[in-house]
Amino acid sequence: MSTRLVGNARSAAHSAAAARPMAPSAACGLRSSSTNVRDLASSSPRCCTTSATSRAGARQRARRVPGPTRVAATAPADVYPPADLVAGLRTDAPQDVEYDCIVIGSGMGGLATAVQMSAKGAKVLVLEKYLVPGGSAAHFKREGYTFDVGSSMMFGFGDRGSTNLITKCLEAVGKHMATVPDPTQVLYHLPKSPAHPDGLNVPVWRAYDDFVAELSRKFPHEAKGIKGFYDECWKVFNALNSIELKSLEEPRYLMAQFARSPLSCLMLASFAITNTGEVARKHISDPELLKFIDLECYIWSTVNADFTPMINSGMVFCDRHYGGINYPVGGVGLIAENLADGIEENGGAIVYKANVKEIVLDEASGRATGVRLADGRVFKGRSIVSNATRWDTFEKMIGDDRLPEGERLFRGRYKKAPSFFTMHLGVQASALPAGTDCHHIILEDWANMEDPRGTVFLSLPSTHTHTHTHTRFYSFYI
Repeated sequence: MSTRLVGNARSAAHSAAAARPMAPSAACGLRSSSTNVRDLASSSPRCCTTSATSRAGARQRARRVPGPTRVAATAPADVYPPADLVAGLRTDAPQDVEYDCIVIGSGMGGLATAVQMSAKGAKVLVLEKYLVPGGSAAHFKREGYTFDVGSSMMFGFGDRGSTNLITKCLEAVGKHMATVPDPTQVLYHLPKSPAHPDGLNVPVWRAYDDFVAELSRKFPHEAKGIKGFYDECWKVFNALNSIELKSLEEPRYLMAQFARSPLSCLMLASFAITNTGEVARKHISDPELLKFIDLECYIWSTVNADFTPMINSGMVFCDRHYGGINYPVGGVGLIAENLADGIEENGGAIVYKANVKEIVLDEASGRATGVRLADGRVFKGRSIVSNATRWDTFEKMIGDDRLPEGERLFRGRYKKAPSFFTMHLGVQASALPAGTDCHHIILEDWANMEDPRGTVFLSLPSTHTHTHTHTRFYSFYI
């Protein structure tokens, strides 16, 4: 999430290249032979780990800044980033200038904002408190394996329309990434039921007609309803795909889009206050199939269909077929590293080990005018964009005593999404059958879908990309 603090320090959701929700990660007990699975997660502190496929170009362009760089003398040999790259990281920037934009955090939202502004000539400063860019979209290395920190189910890498936001973001700074298409978005492993006593396996095929046919075979009495529901999702998607996608919460942007594409905007307006469950029940009556729609929403929105906006579902349920799920060769972390390189090549600056503790507000106007770091440094900016969570942004960097009214209203209407526990492992390739799907959702009891350890997301991206160092092993996470 990106939160913009300009003028009266109000907040507004900021569109980003990978801001669309993606499947969350959860884990429960994993039964396996110790000879087949090695748990590599316990030695993976987030602040100092990412991809083994590191930024060679960035190393060449790294600028050494005066001042001490602390690197543990006894650090393990495979810690990433390595000491030579850490020593070359930019850790400072001029404080006697006013930046056009200061971005707090180099997650995907922050990087996307910085990319678009630097590509248009703005003077941009990104402040990242860790040693690598990407946040939850970074990656790390352990014992020759490369692991994605967060989701590996990537939307936005398509080559057509307006929904290929990652592709467009990379292109804005002259970057391109090779990807591997996934033949399925996900393979659902669902509970036993009277209608399906052996359980239910549902692959979401890349081709839309194949997926609808697959689901209709599982629920033949609902074939018409299945087609009707997902076709309504396409109405939303086609409207979104015909306009320039930015922030759907920004009134000025919406007015401009309405002038260009009035019919698409009216279509979106008709779904603006509609939830996905409401639309599903118009077409579908089978309780088990409606639970499946709940799970389709839950794996990326973290709530069931009744709490998932139809506009969001239209995007996710259709773009997986239109643009497809495409995994970047080299790992998800290379997206952030490419964007970071592009920002610097376009005159922007990314400062690492920069822990922002306060957003400085003008006492008279309440306007955000800069940021103060934990070490006391102050940077001034015309616009401040926070890619931290809204709770860190408003509670820690601004303070409850200066909380904007819009944020108070937000907290009264919404609840925090649950957190997820992720485990990364290296597995012998021989333990997996040939043709194993990349992404799996495992649910043993419909009643436990939203409970802790109720839903498991299993991802094995190296089965498709073969980016692991050990040719006899695969890396995956649950």
